[in-house]
Amino acid sequence: MRDQEGSIAEQPAPAGAPEAPTARPAGVTPLDEITDPQAREAVARMRRISPQADPTAHLPGVHPCRVPRHIAIIMDGNGRWAESRGFPRLFGHRNGAAAVRRTIGEAGRLGVEVLTLYSFSIENWTRPAEEVRALMSLYLQYMEGERDELVRHNIRLRQIGRRDGLPPEALAALDRTLEATARCTGPTLCLAVNYGSRAELADAARAIARAARDGTLDPDAIDERTISDHLTTAGLPDPDLLIRTAGEMRVSNFLLWQISYAELFVTDVLWPDFAEEHLREGVRAYAARRRRFGGLDGAPGA
Repeated sequence: MRDQEGSIAEQPAPAGAPEAPTARPAGVTPLDEITDPQAREAVARMRRISPQADPTAHLPGVHPCRVPRHIAIIMDGNGRWAESRGFPRLFGHRNGAAAVRRTIGEAGRLGVEVLTLYSFSIENWTRPAEEVRALMSLYLQYMEGERDELVRHNIRLRQIGRRDGLPPEALAALDRTLEATARCTGPTLCLAVNYGSRAELADAARAIARAARDGTLDPDAIDERTISDHLTTAGLPDPDLLIRTAGEMRVSNFLLWQISYAELFVTDVLWPDFAEEHLREGVRAYAARRRRFGGLDGAPGA
C-alpha cells in the first residue's frame, strides 16, 4: 500500500510475521550520534525496514534524505563478460548471480526500501534455446537456494511479468518463495521475469476495459492512479533511480510507465563485475541531481 507521496505506507506486521530485530546491529552508527534531525529521522525510518541501514557510514557526504527509496537495475553484460574471458555465456550468468547478492546486501545497508532487477525479458525468449534453458535453470536454482536467506534477512519477494510460458517447476519454486517471504516486513526484492513493459501496459488496459464494460469502473473516472493500480507494480513506489550496466544507453522496454521521472545512471561496468562501490557511485550521482518533476529550480518541491 502506498501513502500519499507514493512511498510504501507502514502497515502493522501480519500475524506470524518474522519479528523485526529490535537491537541495533553491531557496527551501525547509533542514532544519537547523528546530529542532523532530518538525517536522524530518515535513518530511523530506514531502520524500521532495514535494521542494518547506515547511509551516514556508507555514503559520507550524502544526506540520508537523498538516498533513493526504490532503485531499478537493468543487469546487462553477463554474456560479454564471459566471452571476453573465453567462457560460454552461461558462465557470465552464473557469476551475475553473485552480483545480485552483493547488490541486495549493499542496498539494505544504504537504506533502500525496494530493489527491482530486470532478470528476464519477454524478448529474451528469442535467444538460443540452450541459453534460455540454462537461464530458467538458474532461475529455479535461485528460487530454491535463496529462499531461506531472504527469510533470514526479512526480505519480501515480489515478481512482475507474465507467468505464462515459465516452466512449471520454476513457477512452483517461485510460489514457495513468495509464500515463505509473504510475512517478511523488511525491504522488497522485486524480480522482473518474463517481463515487458508494453505487455504490462496492454494487460492493464484490458483489465481496465473489462471493468468499464462490466460497469464496475466509470470511464470518466480513469486517471493515472487507475493505470498505476492495474500494473504489476501496484503498491510499490515508482523507481527514483534506474541503473543500467554495460554502457548501453536504452531502457529496453523496462518499467516505461514507472520510470517517467526516474534519474538514469549508466555505467560501463559489466553486471558480473558490479560491486558495492558501483551501487554507491550510482546513488551519489542521484543524490547530486535536482529532481524538478517538470518544474523549475527554486519552485516549491524542486
